[in-house]
Amino acid sequence: MHTERKIIHIDMDAFYASVEQRDHPELRGKPIAVGHAEKRGVVAAASYEARKFGVRSAMSSQKAKKLCPQLIFVDGRMEVYKSVSAQIHEIFHDYTDLIEPISLDEAFLDVTENKKGIPLAVDIAKEIKQRIRQELHLVASAGISYNKFLAKIASDYRKPDGLCTIHPDQADEFIRRLPIEAFWGVGPITAKKMHTLGIYNGETLRKCSLEMLQRQFGKNGLIYFNFARGMDDRPVEAVRIRKSIGCEHTLEKDLSAEMSLIIELYHVAHELTDRLKAKNFKGNTLTLKVKFDNFSQITRSVSVERPLQRLDDILPLAKRLLKGVDYSQHPIRLLGLSVSNPKEENGMNEHVSSGPVQLELEFKDDYI
Repeated sequence: MHTERKIIHIDMDAFYASVEQRDHPELRGKPIAVGHAEKRGVVAAASYEARKFGVRSAMSSQKAKKLCPQLIFVDGRMEVYKSVSAQIHEIFHDYTDLIEPISLDEAFLDVTENKKGIPLAVDIAKEIKQRIRQELHLVASAGISYNKFLAKIASDYRKPDGLCTIHPDQADEFIRRLPIEAFWGVGPITAKKMHTLGIYNGETLRKCSLEMLQRQFGKNGLIYFNFARGMDDRPVEAVRIRKSIGCEHTLEKDLSAEMSLIIELYHVAHELTDRLKAKNFKGNTLTLKVKFDNFSQITRSVSVERPLQRLDDILPLAKRLLKGVDYSQHPIRLLGLSVSNPKEENGMNEHVSSGPVQLELEFKDDYI
């Protein structure tokens, strides 16, 4: 039954930028970007003041400055962000040990049975949000529902400082009106393909047969089929198995010469093998990521029988993948490599950071 599980998704609002504004009062209320301002720089995070101008993470610093000339760039402090994330998790552990981190700034909590015996998950979410604000002087959004998919969607609904519960009774109507771009695991490329198939929201997705979705989207077809019906049985995993290790380099200048790219690829592969050995990680799939000068990007993957950890195994495969990339029209700006284990992957490898979902529904915030 839906009501047997009580899942909360906590998502910190503009986490890196908010930490910088908290620690540097002179930055409060101003548009800031965490990242480097130089020509080849990229925005790692943007404050809400900067987002009003269209500045977003992963955007080039040059484009960000054109959109917002008064934008203030701040160097990132990853060790500080990790430390603050650990403090947030200490708060989580006061309520449950079933915590699945997704990144430094977001996590799922299963509070079906919780340490404080609080009957309603929404009350736990309210407490957590209040404690994060009072103890850490930061703001979080929370989504509550009966599975991870809907809890994730709910946390995006009223950002920033959001609190939203999706009741089992209203889940079908909510999903029916949900834009396909807001579905977890549907990124820009998949959304574009769905649009060509006439799929624009949950209602049109629900009309698709499982056979058709699997034919078009492979193993993700079953995931989309279930999501359209509010079904997601994945547990909150307190110990997450590392599924991949990777690294990427933004090149000092855009390149289109094959030999220059192979030299850069060697450096990326060398760094990757160092990381694999340090973590003693072995996977069977190598993925090449390429970003072009126009900021479009593609990935290419190959799977082999032997585990990948040595440079002698990885570099030839990486070269083969690069040969399959056409960069004659657009020089390459970034190269990345990652190793993953296909036995561990669930197929949802398109990272999405969607904005607030624009729907009009009455929410029952006290059901779960």
